[in-house]
Amino acid sequence: MKHRLFIASLAAVLLLSACGTDTQTASQTEGTEQAISLETTSATKSVTETSAAANESTAETTTAATESVTETSAPETTKATTAEKVTEAAKPTETIGQKNAVKKALSYLDFMAFSRKGLIEQLEYEGFSHDEAVYGVDKCGADWNAQAAKKAESYLDFMAFSRDGLIEQLEYEGFTHSEAVYGADAVEKASSAGSSGGSSTSMGESNAVKKAQSYLDFMAFSRKGLIEQLEYEGFTHDEAVYGADHCGADWKEQAAKKAASYLDFMSFSKQELIDQLEYEGFSSSEAAYGVSAVGY
Repeated sequence: MKHRLFIASLAAVLLLSACGTDTQTASQTEGTEQAISLETTSATKSVTETSAAANESTAETTTAATESVTETSAPETTKATTAEKVTEAAKPTETIGQKNAVKKALSYLDFMAFSRKGLIEQLEYEGFSHDEAVYGVDKCGADWNAQAAKKAESYLDFMAFSRDGLIEQLEYEGFTHSEAVYGADAVEKASSAGSSGGSSTSMGESNAVKKAQSYLDFMAFSRKGLIEQLEYEGFTHDEAVYGADHCGADWKEQAAKKAASYLDFMSFSKQELIDQLEYEGFSSSEAAYGVSAVGY
């Protein structure tokens, strides 16, 4: 009995001893964990502060470096801009081809009138490129209306034109319609202003007379046939009539010339020749005279 009590007491003592050891161990473990936690927190805080300081330092360094690069680049950019301006200023305003095209255009205009189109074509014929020719013509300072007037005057120096015929000729030379009209009107005004004795003859009438005479120099016409020819050339009916009536033609002599010209290449009876002359616009008396003049 005593032996069992002793064993039970011993067991109790051992149990209590074990419990105390566990409690002490748990307490020590808890303390160790707290210490580790504190150290970890402290280390983390230290690392964070160090990282923040490093980032701040890096940012300051980067900012300083950027400012330094900007300050260094600014003078270089200014130098580059200045160099570009100098280069642009050094560029020629016109090429040698353009310069010579201007000179050539001016030399042509010194002795002959041209339309813009005609002068461009002439410069291209001389070997200038199209762009050079256009440049030369546009920079030569020509007044194309004035050029049309000069060209119209030059035509009338050796040939008679109706107003419409002159306008058409100027347009054929490359002048615009408005330039051609200006040219025709300019020479007509000059002609009216230069007429002596207060003559009321218009330029159209005067040119109709000249044109009629030029036709009669190489071909025989009846009065009717000459009027129709002048109208075909662009003269008005009144101008054509004036030209035919003032050209100094002898219509009987014109009938005789026309009859002779027919007989030069074809045989006619007397009546056939009279009929042909009347068909050409000669009167019966003029045709009879013509036939008689050639030997019928």
